[in-house]
Amino acid sequence: MGHLGKEHARVFSSLPGAVLVGIHDSRIEVARRVASELGTQAADSLSQLLSHVEAVSIAVPTTAHFEVASECIRRKIHVLVEKPLAATISEARELVEAAERNSVIVQTGHIERFNPIVQATLSVVREPRFIEGHRLSSFVGRSTDVDVILDLMIHDIDIALAAVGSDIRAVEATGVPILSSNVDIANARLLFENGAVANLTASRVSKEKMRKIRFFARDSYVSVDCLAGRAELYRKGHGPGEDEHGSPWEESQIAPGIVRRTMSVSGEEPLRLELDHFVRCVKKGETPVVDGRAGLKAMEAALMVIKKVEEGIRAFR
Repeated sequence: MGHLGKEHARVFSSLPGAVLVGIHDSRIEVARRVASELGTQAADSLSQLLSHVEAVSIAVPTTAHFEVASECIRRKIHVLVEKPLAATISEARELVEAAERNSVIVQTGHIERFNPIVQATLSVVREPRFIEGHRLSSFVGRSTDVDVILDLMIHDIDIALAAVGSDIRAVEATGVPILSSNVDIANARLLFENGAVANLTASRVSKEKMRKIRFFARDSYVSVDCLAGRAELYRKGHGPGEDEHGSPWEESQIAPGIVRRTMSVSGEEPLRLELDHFVRCVKKGETPVVDGRAGLKAMEAALMVIKKVEEGIRAFR
């Protein structure tokens, strides 16, 4: 069982409203050890596990997402599938359509959407015209079965799509493999139909870890540090807007007609919020914030970026 799978199991084991019935891993000895630590059962096969559950969290290698999720959906079992939703667009689309036919909930594991500081920011960002994101990590050797675009950048692609609310018109991108056989650092410029632009950089070979994203709108600017749980907002105006009274933002006027608002959050684990949301959607029959369609849309955009990166790499050979 990989790192992410263990974390999912850990959270589910203590989540109110959910019972961790069991876990499965192709390496049965690993599954048994984790199950023992969490006080649950290790299933010898996927079929054995699925015969006892209502919902499943899928944290397997991307290449196996379709196979595992398809079997769950066929059995009418609700699924949370870690991002990316599948290895190919056709697989992702087939999963979404099968889930809709079988009335099965599919939630895509874009965990950054459940980061409290990101949630707070998306609630106040209005019609951004330019977005700039930096998602940088050091090389740890995990998730190298996909490139950095599907590994890291897809989080900011998903956030940009949610904030802009418009289809992508065109993509410009460049990237290179460095320490793995896949692309390890990339930059993409997403051009939206409504005129908005998102400039996103992702790296898994950087010295320092960074998760920052900035939104520029007609009369406001928001800077978000996802790791630190802090955000700053500057905008024209005098006092909070009608929809912002009682919000956790602290506000001050820094110049005539210019308001500065800050917010810090801590203590809420995004993974716990994400899995709790999944459980609630299953129990109440609600549509997840990041459903299968949202996961498919993020994948389509990510693969547009990958195509442009690959074209650039071929041009330099």
